[in-house]
Amino acid sequence: MNDALAIPAAFAERRLFEPIAPWLARFSTPGLPSRAALDALLAEAAPAACSGGGAPIRFAAPGDDEAGYEARIFATGEVPTREADWHDFFNALTWCAWPRTKACCNRLHLDELRARDAAGLAGRGPRRDALTQFDECGIVVVSADPQVPALLAAHAWEEVFWNRREAVQRRTRFLVFGHGTWDQLRAPFPGLCAKAIHRVVDPAWLALPAAAALAETDAWLAARLASTITDFSPRSLAPLPLLGIPGVTPASESAGYYRDTRQFRPQRMPAGTAAGA
Repeated sequence: MNDALAIPAAFAERRLFEPIAPWLARFSTPGLPSRAALDALLAEAAPAACSGGGAPIRFAAPGDDEAGYEARIFATGEVPTREADWHDFFNALTWCAWPRTKACCNRLHLDELRARDAAGLAGRGPRRDALTQFDECGIVVVSADPQVPALLAAHAWEEVFWNRREAVQRRTRFLVFGHGTWDQLRAPFPGLCAKAIHRVVDPAWLALPAAAALAETDAWLAARLASTITDFSPRSLAPLPLLGIPGVTPASESAGYYRDTRQFRPQRMPAGTAAGA
């Protein structure tokens, strides 16, 4: 893809860009908006957006960041943002769409960093690794069908995405959180996978306007991460092959598509478990 000719608004109608579609649609000329334009957008979309330390968010030029990326955001509210960079552009839009969860993740990063320093532990640890994975490629699967999370966790891809296709389209929402995932979805490829957190809701939730549903999910997700951080690790996140979601690619319009185990991998059996046991 020629980034110089790419127009952000071209992605506004694509599947899985729904949380940021209203803002993508505003940028209808080639190229990406400046940091100043992103600051203005955030002030409109999420005027209360702040870091985990309570500092108002603004998009700033990258620097040496000797204290670390998350520490700089926590202390100053400055989010290092490269000009004309799609990855950082999508990160800025994530702050517009998910301000509570972004602030929560920033605070949890600093809490974990300080706890490990105090304990004399080297490295990032599994909690920070999981937070980073979710920040880059997270997705929230919100369903009014309690069977959907269990089936997805069991890697029953054909059952969910084909046999229950119409019901899934009516009763389940796939809300991307990870800015890296949006960057990859500009040119999706077989095997593209997100890291999912599942949520079961009352059917009435599905009737909420899109903006209200997103804001409610943002508050829910921030609370969920804060309350489960003690046990949070990369294993807490379920893999989700994005090209299996109805509407993402025309190739998925047949049952046989979901039998390609290179993309739709079966669930791993625990070591020592016999087939059929």
